[in-house]
Amino acid sequence: MSESRVTVRLTQRHDYQFDTQFGDAVAPLLTDEPAPLGQGAGPSPMQLLCAAVANCLSASLLFSVRKYKEEPGAIACEVQAEVGRNADKRLRVLGLTARLTLEVPAAGLAHLDRALAGFEAFCTVTASVRAAIPVTVQVFDAQGVQLK
Repeated sequence: MSESRVTVRLTQRHDYQFDTQFGDAVAPLLTDEPAPLGQGAGPSPMQLLCAAVANCLSASLLFSVRKYKEEPGAIACEVQAEVGRNADKRLRVLGLTARLTLEVPAAGLAHLDRALAGFEAFCTVTASVRAAIPVTVQVFDAQGVQLK
């Protein structure tokens, strides 16, 4: 990844709906707040935060496993945000829990321990978010065995 700026532009469409532009090569995305503020016509900012962490962790795990010339199969990731009130009674994301699942059994990946030990360090988004929000990461193989 380049060490340059990333720019995303939002333009209000209606009420809490925004057209989110990522640049010429990527289709725009409609974002919206859930009811009662918005209509839930697109992902909310909180869902986008979860998606960013999930995508970055998944890509980092894939990169780390492939670095050892191994294939984890399709990686799935689910991120849950714990939302609550801070000391000022304002809603905040209090923590994130990510659950990654490999498509293959761990036994078929000889260097998986090494990949698991370092993949989070490659995740730019999660490492940045962790500076303000606790992030728990769990990894499971295709047989449901927790690896991390």
